[in-house]
Amino acid sequence: MKKEDQKTLIGKINPDVLDFTVGKDPVLDLDLAVWDCLGTAAHVTMLSRMRVKPPVLTTEERNQVVAALSDIIAEAKAGKFTITAADQDVHLAVERRLTERLGDLGRKIHTGRSRNDQVAVDIRLHVKDQLLGLTEEVASLAEALAAFGKRHKMLPMVGRTHLQPAMPNSVGVWSTAYAELLLDDLLMVEAAYVYNDLCPLGSAAGYGVPLPLDRQLTARLLGFARPHHNVMHASNARGKDEAFLLAACSQIMISLSRLAQDLILFSMPEFGYFVLPRDLCTGSSIMPQKYNPDVLELIRAKAALVQGYAATANTLLTGMPGGYNRDLQDTKELYMEGLRVTRASLRIMRLLVESLEVRPDKLRAGFIPGVFATDKALELVAGGMPFREAYQYVRSHLDDLESADPDAAVAAKTHEGATGGLCFCFYRDKIKQVRQWARERRRFTEKAFEKLMRPVAAPAKNR
Repeated sequence: MKKEDQKTLIGKINPDVLDFTVGKDPVLDLDLAVWDCLGTAAHVTMLSRMRVKPPVLTTEERNQVVAALSDIIAEAKAGKFTITAADQDVHLAVERRLTERLGDLGRKIHTGRSRNDQVAVDIRLHVKDQLLGLTEEVASLAEALAAFGKRHKMLPMVGRTHLQPAMPNSVGVWSTAYAELLLDDLLMVEAAYVYNDLCPLGSAAGYGVPLPLDRQLTARLLGFARPHHNVMHASNARGKDEAFLLAACSQIMISLSRLAQDLILFSMPEFGYFVLPRDLCTGSSIMPQKYNPDVLELIRAKAALVQGYAATANTLLTGMPGGYNRDLQDTKELYMEGLRVTRASLRIMRLLVESLEVRPDKLRAGFIPGVFATDKALELVAGGMPFREAYQYVRSHLDDLESADPDAAVAAKTHEGATGGLCFCFYRDKIKQVRQWARERRRFTEKAFEKLMRPVAAPAKNR
């Protein structure tokens, strides 16, 4: 028996088709509700200033719409805003609410735009906000790693290549190496932010509209650097910004995965260098003695997942023709989940690092004579022996290094960034710069949004 078509704001549709095409949007789009309202506020503000007769919206009507949008934003922040299957997405849910409250005025707000540029601007606003939060969380973890390194800056630790004992290292160098790695990952986060800082609003379905839209105005009202110039490019860029974001997240997750693997290995009894905080470990259902590094293992797994999200987003775009295609709907869940996983992993890793304990006796016990071999060879070179001759001599006299002192070896390397040459002000200043970058951009956008949502005085001739 054929099911009765379901009525939606834009017409009737087969219920099976509706379920299939709507997908998870009623859930995922809840995260976009605030941004959709802000984008709509910018659009109706622009419409109210557009020089056409009769005006699409008067200033008074603009103020009514923005006031109603403010109420919807409050509902969304309180978790009270809902999106139904008949709404299909956040855009039509907001339009429905405005029409219920404002009648015909609510039916005017979609003039000159499409859900294509609407969702594109929502995602870019959401991504920009999330990237600033992500930056703060990377900075917090880097700060925790730098503080841990400073507390144990000269504590000897075997440096390894191929996971085999190699040369003298320190906990300070090990810990701050990961702090610096994460701070360098933020170069990709900053690039993703710049890539997302362009406004697609006004491109409509990707080909513009026969109305004198002021796209510079809407970009400025929403705190974007500028609009995309080419309207078709604004549409084609959808999906690429999500993929760009996921590429940045995947680099962070790779760094976290390597740190997680180190901590798993070095907290094993066979190493015993570190002791993981028990309240961040899990137990066994059968073995009373077990404290398992589940969170670290999950970070390794989630690093692989985020890599997969990035690859999937790129694959979805591969071979896609120009213009909007519904395939792009599936990039939304990929980037949202990638962000959620990355930010959660950063937070849990920071908690772990802040509670991590060291075992100095185990760290020093890990030094075997061969670890000092390169240092000894270079000592002979300093005395005039050719390096390759020193190399062969030390190789055949490793037993002579039995009494070598790990602490002395760590203190001997004083050049920049080595065990005795770490500058913790480098990390302090870099973290400060990162936070300042994020906070300045957040203040800028918040001021733009605050100004956008204020009532506007009507021009004198309209009073």
